[in-house]
Amino acid sequence: MADLQVDLDDTAAAGALDRPAPGTPPISDDLEAGPVHVKAAGAALEELLPKPEPAVPDPLGRARALLAAHPVADGYSGLPWALRALPWYDLELGDSAVEGDVPRLREGGVGAQFWSLHVPETVTGDRVLGATLEQLDLAKQVVRGHSEGLRLASSASEVADARHCGRIAALLGPARADAVGDSLAALRALHALGLCSLTLSGTSWAGPQGLSPFGEEVVRELNRLGVLAELSGASDATARRVLAVSRAPVLFARSGARALRDVPANLPDDLLAALGAAKGLCLVPLAAGQTGSSIREVADHLEHVRRLAGPESVGLSGMYDTPDAHPDGLGDASHYPYLIAELVERGWPDADLARLTWGNVQRVLRGADFAARAARERRRRQASF
Repeated sequence: MADLQVDLDDTAAAGALDRPAPGTPPISDDLEAGPVHVKAAGAALEELLPKPEPAVPDPLGRARALLAAHPVADGYSGLPWALRALPWYDLELGDSAVEGDVPRLREGGVGAQFWSLHVPETVTGDRVLGATLEQLDLAKQVVRGHSEGLRLASSASEVADARHCGRIAALLGPARADAVGDSLAALRALHALGLCSLTLSGTSWAGPQGLSPFGEEVVRELNRLGVLAELSGASDATARRVLAVSRAPVLFARSGARALRDVPANLPDDLLAALGAAKGLCLVPLAAGQTGSSIREVADHLEHVRRLAGPESVGLSGMYDTPDAHPDGLGDASHYPYLIAELVERGWPDADLARLTWGNVQRVLRGADFAARAARERRRRQASF
């Protein structure tokens, strides 16, 4: 019996076995302590496990959401001339013969378009005015015939009204300066018929050497009427003089960056900087010959213009229903969301995207309105003396 007692541990020795090894955290009698240690161990284990990748935002979904709030104001559509060659069309239901029918415009998030009244260069002399009037009349007939989807507009407020009514605003212009000839009366008549924009190039008073004194009078009359001076294709000398003379913002309706693609219609860096300083607007065309054959190349032009002219001086020009080839992935007006998605992926903030699509064109239209009101008020005061 004594031997058996020797082999058994006494109470003190048995207690010593229950003590934790040196460095081990003490175990509390608190029932809540156990789960704390389990949680700590679990947290440590989670640190060792690979982290799941964060969810990637959907750039295309974000682009569509942004266009729903800030639709595209498209700076150049050749629709009126394209429709002249068609015996029949229905823009409301959709027409495969054109690139900018109403269903495609709605799918692409387009809220307004400038409808070009340009006529081909083969039309010369007195025939230019007649052809321009035919274009203008056709455009009005098209809008009247598709009133469920389209509405004529000539100012920022009318563009906004069209959007609030669920219509796509159609602005008439630009037209070739040859249509005016050497007559301010012809310019006033075209404005009375709805002309919103005039391209200042290819005439004796707006040519390679710049503006003549009569050309400067044309710019002042444009300001008084509220018609935008459009400068795509104008010589650099003409563009710089118009920037100096005009009291309203000017517009390049289809110009990219010459530093990225050296073609005459694109703008050099110093002119882009001058345009930004004058609060004008460069609408970058979706034309392969000017801005490249891919969405990424078009985005490169947009970023270049934004960097040099500023985010308030860059916009979009679809060039749909014109002879120009389009970049891959931008074949018709329904594809604008893919271009905006590319800019989303590049980190453009929503504010700059909203300016690009809608805000900058509205700003320029408002600027033309303000300049026209100011000019009329000056004339009224002068006449009262």
